[in-house]
Amino acid sequence: MSNFEKTAFSAADILLPRDSALLSTWCVCACDQYTSEPAYWEKTAELVGSKPSTLRLILPELYLECPDVEQRIADIKTAMQQYLADGIFRTYENAMIYVERIQSDGKLRAGLVGKIDLEQYDYSKGSVSPVRATEATVEERIPPRLRIRRGAAIELPHIMILLDDPDGTVIEPLTGAKGDMEQVYDVTLMQGEGNVRGWLVPAEKQEKIIAALTALGDPSRFAEGVAPLVYAMGDGNHSLATAKAYYEEWKAANPGADTENAPQRYALVELVNLHSPALEFEAIHRILTEVDGEKLLADMTAALDLRADEPAAQAFDVLLNGSKRTFYIHKPTSNLTVGSVQSFLDGWLKANGGKIDYIHGAEVVENLAKAANSLGILLPDMQKSELFPTVIKDGALPRKTFSMGHAADKRFYMECRAL
Repeated sequence: MSNFEKTAFSAADILLPRDSALLSTWCVCACDQYTSEPAYWEKTAELVGSKPSTLRLILPELYLECPDVEQRIADIKTAMQQYLADGIFRTYENAMIYVERIQSDGKLRAGLVGKIDLEQYDYSKGSVSPVRATEATVEERIPPRLRIRRGAAIELPHIMILLDDPDGTVIEPLTGAKGDMEQVYDVTLMQGEGNVRGWLVPAEKQEKIIAALTALGDPSRFAEGVAPLVYAMGDGNHSLATAKAYYEEWKAANPGADTENAPQRYALVELVNLHSPALEFEAIHRILTEVDGEKLLADMTAALDLRADEPAAQAFDVLLNGSKRTFYIHKPTSNLTVGSVQSFLDGWLKANGGKIDYIHGAEVVENLAKAANSLGILLPDMQKSELFPTVIKDGALPRKTFSMGHAADKRFYMECRAL
């Protein structure tokens, strides 16, 4: 059976806390958020106290470089085993969970939780697998996460995978069918970050979901010779890459094992429709420091044929020496402005030195660019409609190409799965 005859997404044995009274402290934000705000995680720990919580099962990336990181990882694995032994979880077998996330801005983002087949996922650039990375995967970010997954008793995802489903065939039919489904949780999230509700999807509705996903992967929907792209990474790119790396490691160590039914072969994820009105893409800007800004701009002008007075499809703003100027790229090297700019910057920094940081919010960049030996770059927001065509055409985009909303609206940990 080919990849395109068997969809990569399916039902999973999902673990949820038996006691709904635990939920207010059970759910915490994705570990890769608030990485420069220790006060956020300190407040989260204060709110959780000694109660069972996913906070005990994750390592906020804020602490990745701490001297006690190995002890933190050991404590995570101990907590996983303890929670299983204590019977905290109820198992929902062969389950999919329909999720409604009320964001901090009040918008509703619908999703669907199940497992993804890692055999059908390849994060390398140029991949033609049904499940693909949308941004370049930084190999150096995998080993710390691999130390957590290796030997872990359970997994819990902040992974969000996008579907290009303009007609709303997969998730949207569930929105009007909530009355026919069992609600399994409804919780107000801590620190004013909204609400999340979940319903168990019945078997007959699961069959319709699989049929709709299979239709999205029909090769006839794509240009001749183009490998169908059904599942594109939204959030949690490096977490899914870590799950893949661990599965390949396990497979190599267990030749002849039953991979079809091995829990290591799969990862728990949430599917979200790219076309959800609640889903917004925001630009991630660049600030260059410890650089000769005039030389950088001159070299970039030559490489990309930048012109200030002749409009072109790709444009961005440069902040240098107190001025802000718009430039148009007449020799693009990517389907997106950010791709053309980042490709140049990678090579230039390697040859000339300097530092780059990735910033949300134009005002922050404008302030930082006022410092000596600095240059700011303000990039346009990426249109959602550009994502799938660009990944198909160019492969994985440069890292920090876009952000799916603010930290407060990221996926909170709720569902778990035994490994």
